[in-house]
Amino acid sequence: MDFMTNFLKNIDRKNIISIIGLAKNVSKTTTLNYIIKNLKDYKLGLTSIGRDGEKYDVITQLPKPRIFIKKGTIVATARQSFEASEVKMELLKTTEFNTPLGKVLILKALGDGLVELAGPSTNKNLKKLCVELKDLGCDLILIDGAFDRKSYATPIISDATILSTGASVSEDIQNVIELTAHTIDLLNLECEKEKEISDIARDVFKKAKVGIVDNQTNIKLLDVPTPLDAAIDISANLDEKSRYVIINGAITDKLLEDLMKLTQRYEGVTFLVEDATKLFLSKNLKNKFQKKGGIIKVLHSIKVIAVTINPTSPLGYHFEKDNFLNLMKKNLDVPVYDLGAGN
Repeated sequence: MDFMTNFLKNIDRKNIISIIGLAKNVSKTTTLNYIIKNLKDYKLGLTSIGRDGEKYDVITQLPKPRIFIKKGTIVATARQSFEASEVKMELLKTTEFNTPLGKVLILKALGDGLVELAGPSTNKNLKKLCVELKDLGCDLILIDGAFDRKSYATPIISDATILSTGASVSEDIQNVIELTAHTIDLLNLECEKEKEISDIARDVFKKAKVGIVDNQTNIKLLDVPTPLDAAIDISANLDEKSRYVIINGAITDKLLEDLMKLTQRYEGVTFLVEDATKLFLSKNLKNKFQKKGGIIKVLHSIKVIAVTINPTSPLGYHFEKDNFLNLMKKNLDVPVYDLGAGN
């Protein structure tokens, strides 16, 4: 199945699709341009949670693929980025969202051409902006984002996600494959299916940073400022009746490592977070925790519909593209595509 057939099969009208990258220069913009070029019969909305589409990367100063849009596309971008774009656009609305490049404007492309994107810097504002784009009639919204910002893949904002990876992640092809597979593994983590627990978790998220639920569904809220350094408090409150530890925030290697040193009572206990964007775990630590009996679940699942790859790094090295593509397909459970030149 080719990329666009798979893409259209996995989306509905009014969907919001995010494109996330494991590093810079991994084909995010190439993927975005491919979708725009091949998409038909959709009123497209386009924005970003970071600055994108500029001629040169603002950090590396290396040339970047430009974002080419079609006439009629609705674009949400900061004022300075609008002024740097090379397509005539009609201003539809000036939003309340401030960025270092000025307020975010909502515009309609009056022709085909190149644009630069710079959207809101917070998930809260990005979510509001997507609502405004839908209100303007957009029946598909694409979000292109900054390097290593996976947070906008959260189901609270987007309905599905495309992950981009490539040679710029590492010079070692096996490292790239393993990191990509681990990221997919985290994003595909099992969703909590018990409604009562899901409802309890939502309530805990409103009231505290950590909540412990026992086998009678009694809830104990812990008075901690952040989950990051809460291992001592969690271990002190775990007992043989404990069933869930609900984390309002991130689960990190340090939290699990500290917990494993302090107690064995986490065995058989489910650690529940809102979604996989809250998991900052290495493959080794995650596997160690699970092998010792710890369970990690999410309240909301993230739907990864495809992985796109770039076998070339701007630093001068590359992988043999067919070998890289085949290895990715062999190691991942989601469709993998190379959308680069000639594909």
